[in-house]
Amino acid sequence: MKLTTKKPLLLVIPSLFFGGCAMTPPSEDPVLIKLTELERRLQNIERVVQNQSLVNLTQQVNSVERRGDEIQGRVEELEHSSESTAERQRQLYVDLDTRMQELEASVRAGNSVSVMDGGTLTPGQLPMPGGSDRDNYQAAFELLKEQRYEPAALAFQQFLVTFPDSELADNAQYWLAESHYVTQQYDQALGEFEVVIATFPDSRKVPDALLKVGYCNYELKRWDDARGSLTRVQTDYPETTAARLAGQRLQRMEEEGV
Repeated sequence: MKLTTKKPLLLVIPSLFFGGCAMTPPSEDPVLIKLTELERRLQNIERVVQNQSLVNLTQQVNSVERRGDEIQGRVEELEHSSESTAERQRQLYVDLDTRMQELEASVRAGNSVSVMDGGTLTPGQLPMPGGSDRDNYQAAFELLKEQRYEPAALAFQQFLVTFPDSELADNAQYWLAESHYVTQQYDQALGEFEVVIATFPDSRKVPDALLKVGYCNYELKRWDDARGSLTRVQTDYPETTAARLAGQRLQRMEEEGV
């Protein structure tokens, strides 16, 4: 009798337990609901972080690309400016060299040397007394262009005495030498061109002065000295008009057998 009473009781307890669990579905479980909410919020946060990182990265890439475009544009602008400047300098040199060759030819043809209106300069006299170094340089250069070689030489000489530290001193020294060269005073011109090379070694006039040293020695029939100076122009200053002219004179010497 006791065994019969206990058996139904044992069967009832598990059914009550499992029945209690079944009474609370997963969608209403507070723990599960909380976990689901936390997971959703975490996913939202990760999505925001990822999106923000992509935005920052995109902005950085765009900034780098813009900077690269700006640098490229600046490089192209500088290259164009450099090429334009080099071309202008080349044209200026060719024009100046042509004009000086015309002056030399006119002297060889027997043209007379005129004097300044109202007389010539005397040693120690500036063409523009009281004027600036640039004013006097320009005045002396105008005398040279007008083939007034003797007063031009005097003007450049006094310019160098009065304005020895002028930024135009190297040019003045060169044109002083040139004023002697075009009047076929080759010994005197040679010495003055050598002063340009020795006193102003960094001047842009050095290649031209060295070329004219070669020309002077050629006219004085000092063939070895002429060849040495002209060759040095080609070696030290290649790709210049002076080097091209030196090559032409060397070719001429070879054809003449000197």
